[in-house]
Amino acid sequence: MPRHREERWLPYPPELIYDLVADIESYPAFIPWCEVTRIRNRREGDGFDRLEADLIASFKVYRARLSSVVDLHHDHSRIVIAYLDGPLRHLDSSWRFQASRNGCRLLFEVDFEFRNAVLRKLAGVVFTEAMHRIAGAFEARARDLYGQPDKSDQNRLA
Repeated sequence: MPRHREERWLPYPPELIYDLVADIESYPAFIPWCEVTRIRNRREGDGFDRLEADLIASFKVYRARLSSVVDLHHDHSRIVIAYLDGPLRHLDSSWRFQASRNGCRLLFEVDFEFRNAVLRKLAGVVFTEAMHRIAGAFEARARDLYGQPDKSDQNRLA
C-alpha cells in the first residue's frame, strides 16, 4: 500500500497555491496521466465546500475512472480527498498550505492501494517517481500562472 509525503516551499502566497490545487477542472491541462476531470456535485458546508469529482487517468493501455469527495476548506489551509469509487481499495489524500516567509509551505500526502494485484505491484515500482512528477506539475503550473519569482527573493528566502 503506497504512501507518499512530499513537502515543498513555493514562493507564492498560500491562497494562490490553494486555488491552483482546488481548480480540479484544469488538471487535464497539466497533470501527467490525467485525461478528464468532472465535478458532479458541489455543496457548501460549514467551513468547507464539498465536491464529488471524477477523474479519468490514462497510462498507455490502462484507463480508469476514480470518484472522490473533495473538501475545500474556506480558510485556504487544506484540501482533503476521500475515495468513493474506482479501481482502488482505498485512497486518502490531503494538501496543506501554510504561509511561510514570502511564500507557501506545501505538504502533499497520499495513501492508496489498487484492488488488482498486478497494478499493486506495478504501483510499488513507479509510485514515488509518479508522485514527484505530479507535485512537480503543480509547481510548474504555479510558475506558468503566477510568473517566475525574482532570483534575489529566492536566495533570500531559502
